[in-house]
Amino acid sequence: MQQEFAGDQYAGRRCRLRRVPILLAGAPLADIHDEAGAEATGQTMRTLLGDLKRDGERLHLCLSGGRRMMALLALSAAALLCDHQDRIWHLYTPDAVRQQAAGGALMHVAPAAGVQLIQTPIVPWGAYFPALRTLAQTSMQAATAQLRHLAATADPACGEVYDRLSQRQRAVLRAFAEGLRPDEVAAALHITLSTVNSHKSAILAECRVAWALAEDAPLDYRFVRERFAGATHLWERV
Repeated sequence: MQQEFAGDQYAGRRCRLRRVPILLAGAPLADIHDEAGAEATGQTMRTLLGDLKRDGERLHLCLSGGRRMMALLALSAAALLCDHQDRIWHLYTPDAVRQQAAGGALMHVAPAAGVQLIQTPIVPWGAYFPALRTLAQTSMQAATAQLRHLAATADPACGEVYDRLSQRQRAVLRAFAEGLRPDEVAAALHITLSTVNSHKSAILAECRVAWALAEDAPLDYRFVRERFAGATHLWERV
């Protein structure tokens, strides 16, 4: 591939090809086989796209080959950092052509071979909410936590539910928001599981009212965890 772009030229036209290494603990990443590798890959993509956008570049992001995880991470980064001027493409290659080109055996094909670019729709959330672009430069774990906090802060239903609960019910809600399961909540608060379930039922009843949920809609402690994960501003209420 590098030889095809010798002298920053391709087919007689100026075109640069630059590799961007993905590093984990200072060493090149061989494969994405755990969360650390996924985070390193995502951070590299977000940094690359962020730098290009700050330079005023219009991006054409083409997803082809490689690990599926890389495509998912690239789309995630694009949703945060791209705008309406940028384009996301999928390079469609027929199976027969892919087999012929394996290992670089075939570098060029005629238009009749069926290889084509397909534009992929994407909502550039960062263009609507600029703060998301700042979050994109942090780790995904930190960004997710901040997004949850912003969502919970902006949702008045969270405060409505919290204000209607007793102190013990609030303690159970906070434990669920921190990611604990019912049995773990019981152990952490030194109460019985049946007491936890009783408080949970009261909390979920208030949630149904606040979010206008149907009585037969399935609801459990995971709903509380998802809605209140970033609602730490509520814990200071009296």
